[in-house]
Amino acid sequence: MLIIPAIDLKDGQCVRLRQGRMDDSTVFSGDPVDIAGRWVDAGARRLHLVDLNGAFAGEPVNGEVVRAIARAYPELPIQIGGGIRSAATIRAYLDAGVSYVIIGTKAVKEPEFVSEVCQEFPGHIIVGIDAKAGLVATDGWAEITEVKAADLAKRFEADGVSAIVYTDIDRDGMMQGVNVEATVAMANASSIPVIASGGITNMDDIHALKAAADAGILGAITGRAIYEGTLDVAEAQAFCDLK
Repeated sequence: MLIIPAIDLKDGQCVRLRQGRMDDSTVFSGDPVDIAGRWVDAGARRLHLVDLNGAFAGEPVNGEVVRAIARAYPELPIQIGGGIRSAATIRAYLDAGVSYVIIGTKAVKEPEFVSEVCQEFPGHIIVGIDAKAGLVATDGWAEITEVKAADLAKRFEADGVSAIVYTDIDRDGMMQGVNVEATVAMANASSIPVIASGGITNMDDIHALKAAADAGILGAITGRAIYEGTLDVAEAQAFCDLK
């Protein structure tokens, strides 16, 4: 199981939000490339980047910062989400050295788009499913749909999606612990590997996720916990590497 540090980008800075609210952000660094280096040095084998401005704008806003991180660490797999709504954007990110692009809002509103880009960019597409009380949220979590998260996962099972990033909005940035039950339910809903996100606070959460990893949990994204020091990336990854 991978421990995947998150770098959330807002106005070119590394920040963390609480429950996705742009007006409730904490700035952790003005140098996201330096932050990426910190997690690489700690042994991270993948990074999770989010263009927060892009998620609301519907197009990349912090793309240059993403490209700078990819240039600085060309061997490191990077996954990026936020404002990815076209094949041209996907191609630009992949050409810049990003390994995976995360389709969120567009996957809900135009699920056929996922099928198309999985064929065009095989092995590089991740679907982001963000849920509140089991229902999918879109547009930077500003809108809650009537679509059940598990049903959406099943929709993409045959498309060749590399993974699903499943975020429990109620837990995100709140340091209240990961929703293991909902994450396992998502993993059981389809054969697509799931990356857990939202609420990971300390090693207790890593222990709980690893114990359930056989259900199909590929990794865990962690943000606020590693920035505030309640979780150590190197320790968590070392534990996950144990047989």
